Amino acid sequence: MAESEEYESVLCVKPEVHVYRVPPRASNRGYRAAEWQLDQPAWSGRMRITAKGNVAYIKLEDKNSGELFAQASVDQFPSITVESVTDSSRYFVIRIEDGNGRRAFIGVGFVDRGDAFDFNVALQDHFKWVKQQSELAKQALNPDQGPKLDLGFKEGQTIKLNIANVKKKDGSSASRPRATGSGGPSLIPPPPGGKASLTGEQLSSAAEADVSIPWPPPQASNSTATNSTEAAADIWGDFTKASGSASGQTQQSSTSWVQF
Repeated sequence: MAESEEYESVLCVKPEVHVYRVPPRASNRGYRAAEWQLDQPAWSGRMRITAKGNVAYIKLEDKNSGELFAQASVDQFPSITVESVTDSSRYFVIRIEDGNGRRAFIGVGFVDRGDAFDFNVALQDHFKWVKQQSELAKQALNPDQGPKLDLGFKEGQTIKLNIANVKKKDGSSASRPRATGSGGPSLIPPPPGGKASLTGEQLSSAAEADVSIPWPPPQASNSTATNSTEAAADIWGDFTKASGSASGQTQQSSTSWVQF
């Protein structure tokens, strides 16, 4: 893209600045704003900072008409184009130039200290962006020269690995036995004294614990069956007697009818 076709962006606008005549600098000690007759500015107007490509432009314009009074092109910052004074943070010396190649140094002062801070930051941010764009362009041309990720071990650096089920020399496993807590599955102990059928509570516990149960269940012993029969007889004893008496009466009736 040609320079004339580049987009010009506005970085900062300050509505009120003052311009002063700067006496020649007698030594290398720097400029002092106290020597400028600050109560008699040579010109007052607004400042507008724009950027076109990598170059920033400080433009001093009339407040009402926008007519350009002076302009300074800044290609790097800090530089001789923009210098701070030694006795204040609100005043700067900038180098202006016209279209014929003539240059001059003038003093610029801000009424508010915050405006001077914004002026400084606007130039810093622009050239920080210019530097980043330059670095990205270099990396695009030479991608192999960029920083590489170093994954090697440094001298004296160690790592620790925790590996489960590591076998000892005798072949036994080094892992700790799993403890069965209150919430974990537990096996139902076998019934004491021979085989016995599983009760409903044991079947329910075995189902919750996901334990396999042999099917069909083992047969109960004779003593267990006898006890079950006696218990059933005790429960249904009254009904059994009633049933027996009814049976006898039926037989009696039957016999009497036959004899008749």
